[in-house]
Amino acid sequence: MSVADPFGSLPAAVWAAALGALDGEAPAHRTLVLARLERNWPDVLSGLRLAYGDAADAVAQQAALLAVAGAVARAEDLRLLDLRRLVEPDWFQSPRMLGYACYTDRFAGTLRGVAEHVPYLQELGVTYLHLMPLLQPRPAPNDGGYAVADYRQVRGDLGTVEDLAALAGDLRKAGISLTLDLVLNHVAAEHAWAAQARAGDRRYREYFHTFADREQPDAYERSLLEIFPDTAPGSFTWDDALGGWVWTTFNDWQWDLNWHNPDVFCEFVDLICFLANQGVECLRLDAIAFLWKRLGTQCQNQPEVHSLTQALRACARIAAPALVLKAEAIVGPDQLVKYLGVGRYEGRVSDLAYHNSLMVQVWSALASQDARLMTTALRRFPAKPTSTAWATYLRCHDDIGWAIDDADAAAVGWSGEAHRRFLSDWYSGVHPGSGARGLVFQENPVTGDRRISGMAASLAGVEHDVDGLAIGRLLLAHLTVLGFGGIPLLWMGDELALTNDESWDSVREHSDDNRWVHRPVMPWDVAARRHDTGTREHLVWTALLHAVRVRAGLPAMHAAVESELLDAANTAVVGWIRRGREQSLVALHNMSSESQVWPRHAVPLAGCLTDALTGASTGETTGVLLPPYGCVWLVEPAA
Repeated sequence: MSVADPFGSLPAAVWAAALGALDGEAPAHRTLVLARLERNWPDVLSGLRLAYGDAADAVAQQAALLAVAGAVARAEDLRLLDLRRLVEPDWFQSPRMLGYACYTDRFAGTLRGVAEHVPYLQELGVTYLHLMPLLQPRPAPNDGGYAVADYRQVRGDLGTVEDLAALAGDLRKAGISLTLDLVLNHVAAEHAWAAQARAGDRRYREYFHTFADREQPDAYERSLLEIFPDTAPGSFTWDDALGGWVWTTFNDWQWDLNWHNPDVFCEFVDLICFLANQGVECLRLDAIAFLWKRLGTQCQNQPEVHSLTQALRACARIAAPALVLKAEAIVGPDQLVKYLGVGRYEGRVSDLAYHNSLMVQVWSALASQDARLMTTALRRFPAKPTSTAWATYLRCHDDIGWAIDDADAAAVGWSGEAHRRFLSDWYSGVHPGSGARGLVFQENPVTGDRRISGMAASLAGVEHDVDGLAIGRLLLAHLTVLGFGGIPLLWMGDELALTNDESWDSVREHSDDNRWVHRPVMPWDVAARRHDTGTREHLVWTALLHAVRVRAGLPAMHAAVESELLDAANTAVVGWIRRGREQSLVALHNMSSESQVWPRHAVPLAGCLTDALTGASTGETTGVLLPPYGCVWLVEPAA
């Protein structure tokens, strides 16, 4: 093979080094990797230039060669998966996608235990499994595993890296893609990098933001927000062994990494390759919004975050095209879409991003029985790149923060502050008439914000069903998430309408974190009741399973299609249309406990329509009748 790049798009040194790294590879694989290097090199280089300036060329070469080495180390079955994903790049946008998230130990004890329950996931229609943090953390407390002490080891009680790779293979054979967390912003204070920094190693000290005195930390803190004001106030911690202050956004035992240092970037390129080569198909980029620090800002959502993510994604495309990246960025609409790429970065940043606002607005509309704020807020979202997808969800492992924008609230004649207070009162069961049984998490006395913990069924009022409609309310909430598009995510237990774990604080290290109320141990005896007619578990399971199967057959649910919010023809109903190339669909959701009618003229589809969920026809009616907490997915009859 010629030493010169035949296309002339790569620096000669990069081309020659890549050829050397690929020496001994089969010609077909060598050609494929070189083609991927050619295709993605510009995104690696341009992504690094904003962050590293004149040093970007050298950093890009180092990172690209790490990616090539990752491709060489890839097993044969993963190489075949790469080819399939290249042929079907929209695989993760399919209407067949359904996500499920859980903690390994709470779901099945160990990684081998998860493998034994793959049939359960298949029965539900799961195609994407997110196992919550399982890489080796520091001893408790460890933020539920988000304080990673070793990215290359699995938590000892869960299994080994070999068990992880074996599970990924079992899932792959079952049509399920494995997702793991990659914590980007920080490591545990016990991580080897931090230990070497404390020992005086200058190289590793520069992996962190360290300060000899309080002058700079005080300057930064004038504009920083506190993440855990109750348990971890401030953003800097003094370390005696280090002999200085270290940046700790979340907890004093989670040290923020210094992404201004290109060595940190290259470390993560290598880690991405390592995890992809265990069979991981999606990496959730935890706390990504916080990576870049800039004095005078909140140190979130800085432009360098997006450019660095573009470079990480491009390196992943060289090493393992089957891998996608998901941004964990809980930020406002105008900022969130940037994590999927806009402008020069369009479609080149993350492949997936959490739609936090949808979650908040579903709970808001159900509490107020008014859909106007939800319609207003969701309309604010700019169109995302068509090659990307939202990860939609009703709740997650975290608490629910009431991210209600004051301007959105004012647009419907409400006070944002008053509505946030109402939602906290409603979902903690304080407000008259509420059957919800959530717990207040991290009350901020300065802002008045009170976040909420709780299982979805408990928030819907299943334990204290004051109006007899709690199950209907819960199912409508799920259908809203399923019908919005993207990859809908179910959190363990919600498919069975499990309620709050009342023994959440019996584990000592959980006692000051009530989010464990919605992180129960899976009760497999209760799960078995999903097949017993007349049980709550059967009712919720079968309704969800039906909706999942219907959704899988609807082309309009492809994630490339946008949900366009309809005008509020009925203030209790939120509706949207999804205009696909093969099919258009109108989804209507009654957020109230009373029957509602949506005018037929406000349904922007012509002719006789069919509800895909029930098969019922609208006929020649003047309106679409929606029972309490009712939902329809209206489509034109198939030709």
